[in-house]
Order: sequence, then C-alpha cells, then structure tokens
Amino acid sequence: MADDVRAGLMAPLPPVVSAAELSGRDDVVLCDVRWYLDGWSGYDAYLEGHVAGAIWVDLDAHLSAHGAPAHGRHPLPTAQSFAASLGVLGIGPDDPVVAYDDLNGTAAGRMVWMLRVLGHDAALLDGGLGSWTGATETAPSKRAACECPVRAWPAGAFVDIDAAADAGASPEIVLIDARGGDRYRGETEPVDPRPGHIPGAVNVPMTDNLGPEGRFADAATLRARYADEGVEEADGANNAVVYCGSGVSACMDALAMERAGLGRPQVYVGSWSQWSHTDRPAETA
Repeated sequence: MADDVRAGLMAPLPPVVSAAELSGRDDVVLCDVRWYLDGWSGYDAYLEGHVAGAIWVDLDAHLSAHGAPAHGRHPLPTAQSFAASLGVLGIGPDDPVVAYDDLNGTAAGRMVWMLRVLGHDAALLDGGLGSWTGATETAPSKRAACECPVRAWPAGAFVDIDAAADAGASPEIVLIDARGGDRYRGETEPVDPRPGHIPGAVNVPMTDNLGPEGRFADAATLRARYADEGVEEADGANNAVVYCGSGVSACMDALAMERAGLGRPQVYVGSWSQWSHTDRPAETA
C-alpha cells in the first residue's frame, strides 16, 4: 500500500496544483518567481517571506534574454542559456518544479510553461503564495549547482511576429490577447510605445481564468470559456496563439488551456512589447 501511495505522489504534475496536493512530496523544487511591472524588487519581496525551502528565480536573468526593444521586453533565452540557468539554480532534468508568485501566476507561469514545453515536470501553485498554509521563512534558500542538459525549444511551442500577424488574419486560428480589456482596447498603455492590439485578436483576459480567491476555475469552466472563442484541441495542441504585454502572463493562459483539456496553444513571446515598436497596424476597438 505504501508503494502505491508513493507511486501516486510521484505521478507527473498537472499544469496547476494546489498546496494540499503537494502535501507529503519532498521531491519538488519550489521556486519563487515574483516580479512586478512597476519595478519593485521581487527579490526584496522574497526576503520578506517565502515558502520554506523555495529558491529565488529571477524572471529577467533566468527566464528571459536581453536585446533591443524591437525584440520585446522578455524574449526567450537560448536553449543553452536556459539550461545554464537551471544548472546554476540546482534544478536537474528529473527534478519536479512547482513555481509561484503573489500575482496569481502571471510571472511564475512563464517558468512553468518554459519547462513544460521541454517535457520537464512542472506546475503552477494555484493561488500563489497566498494559498500556502505551510512553513515560511525569510532566509534565502539555495541548491547545489548541477548539470542540466541543453534541450532545444520545440519549434511548435511559439510563434514569431509574422506568424502572429498571420494568426490574426486567419479564420482557422484564434489569436488571443490575454491583457486586460483597457489595454486591449487601447484606453491605456502604461509601458509600451503604442496602445491597442494586434488586428484580428480577441480579448480573453488572463485574470478571468480565476475565481474570487485568485484560484483557477475548474477545467469545465475554463474549457467552455475558450471553446466559446473557437479554441479546439487536436493531438495535445490547439488552434490558438496567445500573447500579452511581453510574453510572460500569456503563459498563464496557456496553462489554463492545458488545465481545461484543450491542449497547449502557441505563445507569441514578443507580444505587444515587440509589436508596438514596429509600424505594423494596431486596432483599438
């Protein structure tokens, strides 16, 4: 019986997992991926209190590349760079990862999506730090560095700017803007050069995936929400392309679709932070 229970605990992680479902698991690497659009230090927040044993993961240093503004604010790192970051963090290829933040997964979802598209066992903590009822601490935790093999980014996991434009014009692809309605409609734009959205995109705000307590809606509710926009699953993928401001919070939408049993969409990583630096058209209605 004990072996059966242990085998169940070691089952692959779903895209979203509750704190209760982690009870008894000592094999999971907990990752604090707090990051704030206004520039407030996520690391300072981590030092003020985090899940006991959780390591700090820097969105800008570990989960993004750095380049010209025309590439977007958070382009993907190379496969080599990401493998090196995982090694420095002490995350090996067989280490299950559960990531969290304090903004409903809008930052931590990026790490989970990156790992899952590589076939790495990873999940987002439902409800984030606020859902954690176990021990917390303020002292930073570190893991011994390890070797992590380089795994190439799957070609079908994301799209570039041209493919995003094509998606907006295609009746067979659902281009989803995961930002709030005010940014989608161009009523406000706090960060990027131009307001609006990619022509042909529909607005499915990522925050609407959540209930009043900041936890994900159940699979059936999420499935109905995306199906209403025309999203259909096929062989573990679907016909959607999702984007946001800089290719970070859109990953939370991707995880919501996985949770819904709709497969995994493609992510336009450059997102509006790239598009808005070009002279490509923008819609504001």
